[in-house]
Amino acid sequence: MDTRDENPVRVRPFLRWAGSKRQLIPRISAYWSPRFKRYVEPFMGSACLFFALAPRSAILNDLNHELVDAFAEVRDNPDEVWEHLSRYPLSKEFYYLLRAQDAAGACGSEAAARFIYLNRFCFNGLYRTNRQGQFNVPFAPSKTGALPTRAMLRACSQLLHRVKITAMDFADAVKDVRPGDFVYLDPPFTVARRRVFNEYSAKPFNHGDLERLRHVLEAIDKAGAMFVVSYADSREGRDVLSGWTVTRVRTRRNIAGFSKHRKHAYELIATNIGTTERSMETRDGEAPDS
Repeated sequence: MDTRDENPVRVRPFLRWAGSKRQLIPRISAYWSPRFKRYVEPFMGSACLFFALAPRSAILNDLNHELVDAFAEVRDNPDEVWEHLSRYPLSKEFYYLLRAQDAAGACGSEAAARFIYLNRFCFNGLYRTNRQGQFNVPFAPSKTGALPTRAMLRACSQLLHRVKITAMDFADAVKDVRPGDFVYLDPPFTVARRRVFNEYSAKPFNHGDLERLRHVLEAIDKAGAMFVVSYADSREGRDVLSGWTVTRVRTRRNIAGFSKHRKHAYELIATNIGTTERSMETRDGEAPDS
């Protein structure tokens, strides 16, 4: 009998990702139960929560086609991806040579290896493009860790074989949720009237998208599915998440040039799980900032 779901082996994500909620996994995973039939993540990034939970069935989605293609290749061809990575030297010259290549010119496992290499050795695991859609994050290999090993990619591949991987708008990714689904949403942070440094496309997540997020949460709840949302504590976030049970938790910012400059911040975690009375809650007796 297959007991992997009862005693899942912890698999590390093969990517770094700016804005990843890895520090919050112990808190967010407390909402998960093996009784959920399917895991759905519309903004997957590095999918760190997915790898931590190792669900039996999942949908992982993102608008970033390079990211989605890399996940699909690791799922289907982990050895081929590793073969390319194993030939890539760690050097500034090679990084910029690889970065300058047209992403559309590579395909399959070679494109996935390029994506993983640039992600591993770029500044803070950031995926950011210019207005022309060209990756433009500088080389910054300090304390990034090594490239994923063959064994690591194979372990990720094994989990990803349970997954449907899609590239579409977040609202479309949850249209078919149903009772028994667990939906985890970690949308990009947006601030009125300016781009945020860690935005990763020429068409960033904006306030119109936040309003759409409000309607998406209502639709998920109406469909009988359960959701958890994580979002930076902000006026906009509190407004969109009002009406659900919200917990404010302390975390660390991970977008900074040097670790000594990384500051503690607060994150909102909202859910419709197990609540008959929906109200704003706080941790440590602190009220949300105005």
